[in-house]
Amino acid sequence: MLSIFKVKTMTLVYDPRFNIAYIKLREKTATVNSVKVSEEVVIDLGEDSAIYGIELLNAKEQLQDKNSLLLMFINEPTGEEKEIEIAA
Repeated sequence: MLSIFKVKTMTLVYDPRFNIAYIKLREKTATVNSVKVSEEVVIDLGEDSAIYGIELLNAKEQLQDKNSLLLMFINEPTGEEKEIEIAA
């Protein structure tokens, strides 16, 4: 089962079958190039160098939790925090 969380145009998709997370920052309106930043991070860049998405391989390990995914959203100016747990 895929977990999907949306905030305006940003979407986080997690696939527990493959332990991969994808952070989609905007809709792909043109061809993107996937740039491998490390063994566990791939960034999708548009021709205009805009970042369209970030793929995290071994997502649970990168997010440092083997049993679940916990997302924390922080409003920097106000300090307001919101946590959302995504079952893995």
